[in-house]
Amino acid sequence: MNKVILVGRLTRDPDIRYTQGQNSMAVARYTLAVDRRRTSADGQREADFIGCVAFGRQAEFAERYLHQGTKLIVTGRIQTGSYTRQDGQKVYTTDVVVEDQEFAESKASSEGRQQGGSSYSAPGRDNGMADEIGDGFMNIPDGVEDEGLPFN
Repeated sequence: MNKVILVGRLTRDPDIRYTQGQNSMAVARYTLAVDRRRTSADGQREADFIGCVAFGRQAEFAERYLHQGTKLIVTGRIQTGSYTRQDGQKVYTTDVVVEDQEFAESKASSEGRQQGGSSYSAPGRDNGMADEIGDGFMNIPDGVEDEGLPFN
């Protein structure tokens, strides 16, 4: 089985191109910075920079909604390949072919991070909806019974 799940941030805006021919298809390439679990000997957090390629609808989604710094959850498969450069040197490639991609944080949280502000959305709005806070958990409003929650 060839299955990859990544959580990381885009290092720059996706590069979008279209195939030639009658049935032109969008192709998006981007790099995700994925934090490693451990820190280096000097206490710095290390990351891997993983190349991703999306086709068709997934590429069109990337073109419309993704930009540098966006935190994503990507599901896909690893694909290897090779080509020969003009100087005759063979180059080997490894990419994640995107099967699904989704945002890993809310738009408000992302905008708050970009502006240097807090990613906490203050409770107290009386709209009956749960407020999302920056750590990815929901602040469940008072009065919601356990039976109404989806994980019971």
